[in-house]
Amino acid sequence: MKNSYFLSQPHQPFFVLSFINAIIFMLMFMLSYKGVLPFSVDIVNFHAFGLIYLFLTPAFFAFLFTTFPRFLSTPVVLKSLYIKIFILFVLASISFLIGAIFSDLLYKIGMILAGLGFLYSYKTIFDIYKKSTVVNKHDAFWILAGASFGILGIISFIVTPFTNFSVQVSVYLYLFVLAFSVAQRMIPFFSQCRFNKDKNFVKYVVIFLALHVVCELIYTNSSFAVDLILAGYIAKELKRWKLPFPNQNPMLSILHIALFWVPLAFFLSAISNGMELFYDKSFLALDIHSLMLGFLLTVLIGFGTRVTLGHSGNMMFANKLTKFIFIWTQIVVLVRVLVSVVASLGMNFMILFDISITFWLVLFIVWSWKFLKVLTHGKKLN
Repeated sequence: MKNSYFLSQPHQPFFVLSFINAIIFMLMFMLSYKGVLPFSVDIVNFHAFGLIYLFLTPAFFAFLFTTFPRFLSTPVVLKSLYIKIFILFVLASISFLIGAIFSDLLYKIGMILAGLGFLYSYKTIFDIYKKSTVVNKHDAFWILAGASFGILGIISFIVTPFTNFSVQVSVYLYLFVLAFSVAQRMIPFFSQCRFNKDKNFVKYVVIFLALHVVCELIYTNSSFAVDLILAGYIAKELKRWKLPFPNQNPMLSILHIALFWVPLAFFLSAISNGMELFYDKSFLALDIHSLMLGFLLTVLIGFGTRVTLGHSGNMMFANKLTKFIFIWTQIVVLVRVLVSVVASLGMNFMILFDISITFWLVLFIVWSWKFLKVLTHGKKLN
């Protein structure tokens, strides 16, 4: 076990766990939603907590365990430390999955174990931040700030049933702030873009996000005006970066697309929230799904593929299958957006719903087929 390649770098076991959870959780959600698989817990709570804290969270922390020490010029995260955190997330996933079907107690224990894994992960990156002697910690500060909101979000999920507060804080102030803080630093760097960085950009984004959450907590869907401001503000800043898109390198293009989804997602959020508020339309959480899939899923596939290749000694090259994975990711996003549009028109969306989840499963099965042995055994790709 000590000499296992699978455990030799922090991203490897966490990525494997996250991608397995992505397949199992979504399959169980679909079967439960259709009444095939009986759940002992609320299906929406299962869907939200599972994807936020047992799918995306281990993957993003794995990325930080790999890159955060490089950001801040500190020693790498010790294997003995990240293995303990990995075990906590594995136990959390097992307990959460079994408990969803058979036992409320096991389900709650799974959430608590995920909370412990989260706190342990947070302490790890906080210690890195605290020990660093690097002068410019601006981006690292906002990454840490996003993770701090995650503590509030996961405690809210554990202590209370599924609530608007737990979802809003977890998606907008935790997941998005953390991932966007990384993306706005790394993607321009990978793209060799040279521009005078606005040091207040992320700060203003976080302020507007906080205002979005406050509006939603005061009155559901009332954040449409804030979302429109966010869409315009972020779009204007991205335009200033002059990202080289379209790009001949698919490894960069997928990351650029992830960034472009951010203002588009907030624009869709403004429209859907406004329509729901004033015309009593139902868009099936288009606001959250366009951001979660358009930005977070796309950036995960982009960064995950890049890290998997780069840290295994493989060439940073996208062959035909990798290009298919990148294109398919966008098909997954667009089909889910279409589900919301069809639902808003009062039409039957269940066929599209099944298709959207099937496409999700295809995405992660194909990605795993292509890269799983790279993560577990260091396979060299042609």
